[in-house]
Amino acid sequence: MLNKNSVFVLDCNKTPCDLIHPAAARKLLFAKKAAILNRYPFTIILKEEARAKKQYRIKIDPGARFSGLALLSDANIVWCAELEHRGFQISEALTKRRTLRSSRRNRKTRYRQPRFLNRKRRKGWLPPSLISRVNNIKSWVNKLIKYAPVDSISMELVKFDSQKIVNPEIQGTEYQKGELFGYEVRQYLLEKFNHTCVYCGTKDAALNLDHFHPKSRGGSDRVSNLVLSCVDCNQAKSNKLPEDFLSDKPKLLELINKQRKQPLADVAAVNATRWKLKEILESTGLPVEVGSGALTKYNRKRLGISKSHWTDAACVGKSTPDTLNIRNYQPLLIKAMGHGSRQMVKPDKYGFPRTSPKLRQKSFYGFQTGDIVKAVVTKGKKIGTYIGRVAVRQTGNFNIKTKTETVQGISYKYCQHLHKSDGYTYSFGELVKQKSVNFVQGTLYATSLEQVLETPVQLNLFDISELTTETKPKTKRAKRTKQFDSFDGEQLSLF
Repeated sequence: MLNKNSVFVLDCNKTPCDLIHPAAARKLLFAKKAAILNRYPFTIILKEEARAKKQYRIKIDPGARFSGLALLSDANIVWCAELEHRGFQISEALTKRRTLRSSRRNRKTRYRQPRFLNRKRRKGWLPPSLISRVNNIKSWVNKLIKYAPVDSISMELVKFDSQKIVNPEIQGTEYQKGELFGYEVRQYLLEKFNHTCVYCGTKDAALNLDHFHPKSRGGSDRVSNLVLSCVDCNQAKSNKLPEDFLSDKPKLLELINKQRKQPLADVAAVNATRWKLKEILESTGLPVEVGSGALTKYNRKRLGISKSHWTDAACVGKSTPDTLNIRNYQPLLIKAMGHGSRQMVKPDKYGFPRTSPKLRQKSFYGFQTGDIVKAVVTKGKKIGTYIGRVAVRQTGNFNIKTKTETVQGISYKYCQHLHKSDGYTYSFGELVKQKSVNFVQGTLYATSLEQVLETPVQLNLFDISELTTETKPKTKRAKRTKQFDSFDGEQLSLF
C-alpha cells in the first residue's frame, strides 16, 4: 500500500511552507532542489526561500490508549495520524518497582519514617502514567507547528459522566448514593447474584468473593469486578482469565459480563488529563477551539465517515466544514516506546539482582536502540535488504525488527540510518479511498441526530489526476525511481 499523506516542506531558513503532494516532492528531490530532512513525518527542505500561502488547523481527539491527529486546510485533510500511548505500561512498571522497593525498605529500613503520606504535591500534579499521554500529544503538536504554517488548534474536551455510563438513568440524589448505599459489599453481592455461584449455579455451598478479572493480572477491587463463587470453582479458576476459564461456556461468560459494570479506567484517564492538555495547547499562543464528544459524533455521522481515531479528530469542533475531502490517505501509526529503562539490573522474585549491571553507554558504532535503519546484507546466510527498528549490541551484531519478523545478528557495517531514535516507532494504517463527502443543504440545522442519520449522503468520486498538473509514463517513473536506492522499501512508502 502506498502512503498518500502530504509531504511537509521547509524552505532554506527552516520556515514552514505549504504541504505538497508526494509526486511534487519526488520531482523536487529528483531535480535536486530539495533534500530529505525527516522521514517521520516525511519532511523535505528546499534549497531556496519560499512562502506559505495556506493556513492549517491541527485537530486532536485525545484518548486513554489512542489519540487521533489530523491536519486540515479548509475542507481538505492533508495529514493524519493515530498516536498510541503507553500510559498503562508505565502504570504497570511503577507498580512492579513499588513492590520491590516496599519489600526492600521493610527489610532494610523498618524504623525509618514512611515514604508515603509525607510528600507535598504541587498544584496540578498528575501521575507519570497520565502526564505521559499529555506529553505525547504536546510533542506532536510542537512538531506539526514546526513543520507546517498552523494558525489554530481544535481539541475534543471530553467530559464523561462516569456514573451515567454505568447507569444511563441516574439522576438527582442518586449521584450521592453509590453502589453500596445501604449495603455491605458481601451483602450487596449476595443480593445481586441471588446467593448463587456465578460459575456453576449452586446455592448450597459456601460462597466466596472472587475477582472476576484476577487482581494479579490487573483487575481492581471495584465492586463491578467482584462476583460470588463457591470454593471449588474459586480454586479451579485460580488466577485464570475469565475468557480462559469459561472458554467452553461462551454463553455463561456473556451472561456474567452483562451483569458486571463497565470498567472506567480509560474514562478516568481522559477526564484527569483534559484540562492539563488544554492548558498546554493554549501555551503555544494559538487559538484553541474545544468541542464535546457528542459534537464530534454528530459531525462524523452527518459526514458519513467511518469511525476511527483520526477521523474523529478531523470532525472535532464547530470548525468542521460542510464538505470534507479525503484523498487516498493512509494514517501514520505512531506508537510511544519510551527511551529505555533506568533499571541497571534485573531482579529475581525476591528483589535481589540476578544479572550484571548494564552498560551506561547507549550508543554503539553510531547506532542506538530505537533507530530505524536499512541493512543491505551482501554476504552470509542472511543476504537481503532489511528495514526496521534496531536493537543494538555491544558486539556490533544488531537485531532488526522488520514489518514481518525480527532478524538477529546483522552487523553494523551493513546498516545505514533512516531515522534517529525519538521514542516512537512508526508504521502505516489502512488506505482510505479517495472521496469527497458533501451534505444536503439544511443538514447543519437538523434538530436531532436521528434526522441526520436519515439524511442521504452524496459521494462524489474524483480522479487523482485532477490533483496534478502533469502525468508522466509509468516506465519513465519506474526508471527514475531506481536511481534513488535509498528511497525504495518501507521507510519511504509514500513513493
